Amino acid sequence: MHRTVQRIRSAAAKPRSESSIRFIVAFALATAPGAAVEPPPDLVRRVAEREAAAHDDRSAYMYRQTVIIQEFSDRGLMAGEYREVRDIIFLPGGERAEQAVDKPRNTLKRLKLTEEDFRDIRQVQPLLFTRDRRWSYEVQFRGEETIDGVACWVLRIRPRQILSGQRLFDGLAWVDQRDCSIVRLAGQAVPQILSTRPEKENLFPHFTTVRDKVGEFWFPLQTYADDTLYFSSGPQRIRMVIRYSNYQRFAAESKISISP
Repeated sequence: MHRTVQRIRSAAAKPRSESSIRFIVAFALATAPGAAVEPPPDLVRRVAEREAAAHDDRSAYMYRQTVIIQEFSDRGLMAGEYREVRDIIFLPGGERAEQAVDKPRNTLKRLKLTEEDFRDIRQVQPLLFTRDRRWSYEVQFRGEETIDGVACWVLRIRPRQILSGQRLFDGLAWVDQRDCSIVRLAGQAVPQILSTRPEKENLFPHFTTVRDKVGEFWFPLQTYADDTLYFSSGPQRIRMVIRYSNYQRFAAESKISISP
């Protein structure tokens, strides 16, 4: 996201660091109840294979994606909003396509959405850690934690390297110990594009993506972010919500549109 309004830079707390993320995870793991369950030595391979199967299964579904991005004033009041609703559908010939439910509404004044923002919405926030993406990342086992009653292993996922033009995920994944499905992601799309020239800066929020079980697999249900972006001209709080709803498996007799 670009900053569109210039302001005198104000004193503010530093953005979250990796050390603070480590502290939060360490506390959660230290307080997780029950005896530890050792992960299989090929856990990353199993996760990638399970994610590939989930990707293939999700490709056979229609669903609705609602994107809401809000900016806030210095007093904490909402100052502008971007909202769009799209249906992921199948055309009569069986091809998958996106269909805008309505024209996007944009009243953002302080922020300008960029190509990278829209790529992140489609590729990073609902990330499926498939076999082809596995080699772009290094993965470390961090322990275990129970999420919404599901016993999980926690993995730290970060890019091995970031090539020009790439958008990747940097954060944590919670993996169901029963079948190696990812049930939650928390992190950030990278790289952050820093500059002393406001028109060149492009910053991205920390987010959490929660999944829910649809049939056999865990699909993205909601992405949520409430973060402050530290532009060179001053901090800017934003809130982002992405909802994935109305999952319907496509069949030859399925209707093309999705009901509200």
